[in-house]
Amino acid sequence: MNIKHLLSLEGKIILVSGGAGLYGSCIVEGLAEAGGTVIIASRDIDKIKKTANKFKGKGLDVHAMQLDQSDHNSVLSLKTDLKNKFGKLDVFVNNAVSRPMKTYDDPIENFAESMQINATGALDILREMSEVIEENGGGSVINIASMMGMFGPDISNYEGTNMRVPPPDYFFHRAGIINLTRYLARVYTGKNIRVNSVSPGGLFNNQPEQFVKNYSKKVPLGRMANNDDIKGIIVLLASEAGAYINGENILMDGGMHA
Repeated sequence: MNIKHLLSLEGKIILVSGGAGLYGSCIVEGLAEAGGTVIIASRDIDKIKKTANKFKGKGLDVHAMQLDQSDHNSVLSLKTDLKNKFGKLDVFVNNAVSRPMKTYDDPIENFAESMQINATGALDILREMSEVIEENGGGSVINIASMMGMFGPDISNYEGTNMRVPPPDYFFHRAGIINLTRYLARVYTGKNIRVNSVSPGGLFNNQPEQFVKNYSKKVPLGRMANNDDIKGIIVLLASEAGAYINGENILMDGGMHA
């Protein structure tokens, strides 16, 4: 098959949870640019409707649906609404994340809240959406992890800034989602569902100049990630071009950990 056809997402129904965030909006844009019909789902329906309308204004096929990942009934409601409106699901990008913890010393209740959304909620929606994909004959699940799920924090990145060291819950559940990816790739044997994860490095978002300098000097490419860097990996894993990639975690950090 021609590589253009292998990478095309024409006719594919794709769900991206949390698609209005920093990396989320990049992912949504890339999938829609490749021809997919993309549904973004998040708790803040007004925000994701605004995001969807922005992409529609560019001629992209993007829709908004509500989801509270901490609520099992909300996950089931999204599942039903998606099937009723679109009839199938080919690709699920598990991207939603909440950050109730701000520092290491936060109340332990904040860690518990994070686990309810980012661990329990993540498994809940993965199981439910994978079931829809299986009903359609198979497809692709892509978990968005982080390089912070693979390595400890580099404290020196924050030297000379007022930024705080990242809280522990993010490292905990991003590491968990990487190994859950491998687990699901095995569990879904025979169901024609590929499960992979992507672990991005830091995305430039007008962070303090000193942080950007500290960070970038450790990256062989000399910069933080930009809005286009994650698009190709996601389209590859969502499309037939990635049909034999399964159970993998792809580190996208510009060579920082080479």
